[in-house]
Amino acid sequence: MWADSESNVDYLNYSEVSEMICEMIADDAMLPISLGVYGTWGVGKSSILKLVQKELEADSQNLIITFDAWLYQDFDEAKSALMTVIAKTLYDQSSKGLKERAAGLYRRVNKLKLLGIAADAGALAAGIPTFGMFGKAAESLEDIWEGTGDEADVKVVKDAANDAGQRAKGLLKPNEKRNAPEEIAAFRKEFEDLLNETGRRLVVFVDNLDRCLPANAISTLEAMRLFLFLPNTAFIVAADEEMIRLAVAKHFSDPGDRHITDYLDKLIQVPIRVPKLGLQEVRAYLAMLAIASAKSVDAGKVEAVRAALISKLRKSWSEEPPFEVKDVVSTLGISEGSELAATLESMDRLAPLLAHSVRVNGNPRIVKRLLNVIRMRSKTAKRRGMPLSESFIAKLALFERIVGEEAIQQLGTLVNAAPNGKPTLFSEFETWVGEIPAETLPIHWQKQAPFVLDWLKLDPMLAGVDLRPAVYLARETLPLRVASTRLSPVARQSLGTLLKTVSTISRASKDAIAAIPAAEVGDVMEEMISAMSRNLDWSKARPDFRGAAMLAKADATAHGKLVRFAKTIETPPRWMTALMKDDEESSVGGNS
Repeated sequence: MWADSESNVDYLNYSEVSEMICEMIADDAMLPISLGVYGTWGVGKSSILKLVQKELEADSQNLIITFDAWLYQDFDEAKSALMTVIAKTLYDQSSKGLKERAAGLYRRVNKLKLLGIAADAGALAAGIPTFGMFGKAAESLEDIWEGTGDEADVKVVKDAANDAGQRAKGLLKPNEKRNAPEEIAAFRKEFEDLLNETGRRLVVFVDNLDRCLPANAISTLEAMRLFLFLPNTAFIVAADEEMIRLAVAKHFSDPGDRHITDYLDKLIQVPIRVPKLGLQEVRAYLAMLAIASAKSVDAGKVEAVRAALISKLRKSWSEEPPFEVKDVVSTLGISEGSELAATLESMDRLAPLLAHSVRVNGNPRIVKRLLNVIRMRSKTAKRRGMPLSESFIAKLALFERIVGEEAIQQLGTLVNAAPNGKPTLFSEFETWVGEIPAETLPIHWQKQAPFVLDWLKLDPMLAGVDLRPAVYLARETLPLRVASTRLSPVARQSLGTLLKTVSTISRASKDAIAAIPAAEVGDVMEEMISAMSRNLDWSKARPDFRGAAMLAKADATAHGKLVRFAKTIETPPRWMTALMKDDEESSVGGNS
């Protein structure tokens, strides 16, 4: 299994991007600077930030601050949160002789917290439009800070603060005569002087901005303006550009594309977009994920493979051939017949579909989540003794990820209807000579015909394979229909009804029980028990057990079978006991 989180180990040649960012920050002539790492969800923005941070931390001249905008949005006003984190870090990292100066800066932040005054009053200094955010509240606030405001002004400000009275406590002092622009200028001067005296470069990482609500995202961006364009500072912001543009449009009442672009361009000087992964990057990523999850491989050899793959990726523009799995196996020093070698081959076959399929498109996080689904199902199959390799499971899981719901359900229908769970269409398509016409595919598969046609050619082949175990493993999307060949059509129909019993007084279920031929009642109960055994979650009342309890009360043979099954449940829930308590002989639970 693989953790669904960012990493500071490069599997995708993102270090080429991180190195470029580090070079700009290390160049004092480039400071101050603000960079935006742009990309959609899951492409690796946070991992790039981790790689940059890892390299910058190696230089003691860099003072690193990380700010997770999403983490703070529910705990503090976004503007003040960023200022507080920066001021506190400066205090913590200052030498003993500078502690008092740093404490003074921290105290000044507390002044500037009121209604995020810092961002708006400081707009003039940064040359960034505010779109007239405060209105009457801003006028009242100015009166207060100049010492000329009255109680009415205080009320206006407090009302505008949206119950931020506690955060404003102690800030509304009648003898405070310095006005807002002067406070902003003083703050920036103190901050600049303190940073100069530390002799260090301040680098602030702002992540998860696109996860915030629009108001919080904008508040964080506006808080950044206080620190922008001050010497020896660098801001690196990771975000989905489209999400931020939507936040700006919503917050400023749709000011128009040009104004939105102008607003972002003034805040982010250097936009850097996460490179889209190609086939070779996906191949390398899958290989490294497989190797990293193998416990028996020497760490030195793992790093040797990683370095070799990154080197290959950096030369992918040239005529140099791409890496081969056999070279990876050789570097690792493992047998070509080993389980890891087989996994590497299987992963490599998946790579083209993962790289080019619309619903995956090489997205690293989607790839990782899909692999986790495959690994979980493989472990379940092993525990259940199912004759399914991880390759079969991967092929079915990939189909689920790419096609629509109707296509998934159609696959389930084909498997359920086929004798022994072996749909004949796979035999037909896998032996087809030439290109398979898209119109010959099942109707709901035709919408994703290019993918399906490639998927059918992907090893392992599915012809002659009982796919019912695979359908069972995918039961959250492909419900397995139980239909024993031992049962008559009438009994099978009754079985289907009982498995969906909505209540113990269901007329449909009572009629279904009455319709079961006497000789088949026991067989129907066995099929119900078989179906229930596939899902051992008894946390809430279930329709299948409800139907089984009704059948047990109607027939002694069925009753005995259900009681024996119920005894295998170690801790029967109350709802189950209640369903069976009317039967004198029912004894639910292993120790009853």
